[in-house]
Amino acid sequence: MHEQIDFPGRSAVKVKLREMPHFTYPWHFHPEFEILYVIDGSGTSFVADSIEEFQSGDLALIGSTLPHFWRSDDKYLNSDGKLKIKYVVIQFPNDFLKDQIANYPEYHLIGDLLERASKGIRFSPEFARKIENKIMKLSKCDGFERIIHLQELLHALAKTGDYRLLAGEFYQQENHTFTNFRLTKVLQFLNTNYQRKIELETVADIANLHPAAFCRFFKEKTGKSLSEYVNDMRIGYACRLIIEGKLSVSQISFESGFNNLSNFNRTFKKHTGYTPTDYFGEFHKKR
Repeated sequence: MHEQIDFPGRSAVKVKLREMPHFTYPWHFHPEFEILYVIDGSGTSFVADSIEEFQSGDLALIGSTLPHFWRSDDKYLNSDGKLKIKYVVIQFPNDFLKDQIANYPEYHLIGDLLERASKGIRFSPEFARKIENKIMKLSKCDGFERIIHLQELLHALAKTGDYRLLAGEFYQQENHTFTNFRLTKVLQFLNTNYQRKIELETVADIANLHPAAFCRFFKEKTGKSLSEYVNDMRIGYACRLIIEGKLSVSQISFESGFNNLSNFNRTFKKHTGYTPTDYFGEFHKKR
């Protein structure tokens, strides 16, 4: 899934400090670099061809267009919202500090770091604890101060040797990029149109494939059928709307792309195990 990241007010850096019942975003990629720090939580991380467990204190740097997905342990998915994952996500454009890296030796270490990030980098929990204050400071500031603190954080990440690469030795980012040339166009379309009616023929035409060939291609690349993938996106969006509590269930149904309320309720319960009303109650009962 190609994620389109919105930078509020055209800011250079986006930072989110979140506490959620579980990670919700599916397997995806985006042009921006991403730093993910898990303050409290556990599960499995999928980065390129790497599959590993993660625990509290996990710190990773994900390169531009590198596919990734963090899945919470089942104990979070089955806790009815009693357990929470707490994490910080920092995202910045793939041309961030491009001129400085090219022209000033003081930035060369950061340039090397971002180049290594094309395979994903996981830092040790011991190192992550040492620089946790830098991450939290970054999550609590904004404007120019945020850019300064991000450079300090990147410099600290660049200097340490306490890390390892996540993608395997034979993983080729170029192959991924080439393969995604067709897939990216499709996912960009889905990412901006999943709230509307999606026709198989329309999406297949975007990929320049016959509908039957497209179905095979899409299932191979995403592990899901087109309808399953779109429904996942719609339910994920509906969950966010329900948590906000500003719209009725009927409004959320249509806002998230379902033109039939009973179909929405049925699909929502299949995905989450709850009715929309119960989901809201479970999420907010501890607040």
